[in-house]
Amino acid sequence: MITVRPAKERGHANHGWLDTYHTFSFADYYDPKHMHFRSLRVMNEDKVAPGYGFGTHPHNDMEIITYVLEGALAHKDSMGNGSPIVPGEVQRMSAGTGVLHSEYNHSKSEEVHLYQIWIFPEKKGLEPSYEQKFFADEEKLNRLRVIASPTAENGSVKIHQDAKLLATILGHGKSVTHELEKGRGAWIQVARGSVEVNGRTLNTGDGAEITDEQTITLTNANGKKAEVLLFDLQ
Repeated sequence: MITVRPAKERGHANHGWLDTYHTFSFADYYDPKHMHFRSLRVMNEDKVAPGYGFGTHPHNDMEIITYVLEGALAHKDSMGNGSPIVPGEVQRMSAGTGVLHSEYNHSKSEEVHLYQIWIFPEKKGLEPSYEQKFFADEEKLNRLRVIASPTAENGSVKIHQDAKLLATILGHGKSVTHELEKGRGAWIQVARGSVEVNGRTLNTGDGAEITDEQTITLTNANGKKAEVLLFDLQ
């Protein structure tokens, strides 16, 4: 079964410096019908204006993944990490017992376009930790590339949950297929372009909850390159 979450129905707030869309309830957006999907808690699409960002703030007991589409987001945290996150890079921060961090767009002319993703950890009280890795477009072109997993599979960042995050960039007429084990579900998030998901068309910003399906086929729907995130969840 495929349940589409249309982009236009997401929660939305425009703070001037931050234009943000929430797939699930977050901050001032609350919808009891859209709290989370399995261990996937937050799916925020953010656009941060030049010279602005998120000031230092705390998190705990959450696996936080940042996926940048355009621009560069400068990260600093209380663990001593500090570096820009650019397209192709995936940042994973396990907040665990507590961490302070900030993210800023230091550009004077370009906004930062990103997805911030939160996943519930397998248990509370983990030691905070951090990773940042680069995955070239070629690794994702017309194939599903694991970019986050509980075992650091194929060089992916390691998350503390029985969940995998895969990414693909699909060219004209191209398809990829993913097999789900029995009892598992998937979330599809279209970052750019349009795709057909088992025959259902999803456009930029759309998401889809998938349950009781064994095979997921993603097909480029309109000829322009499509970038898609696929979550394989317990």
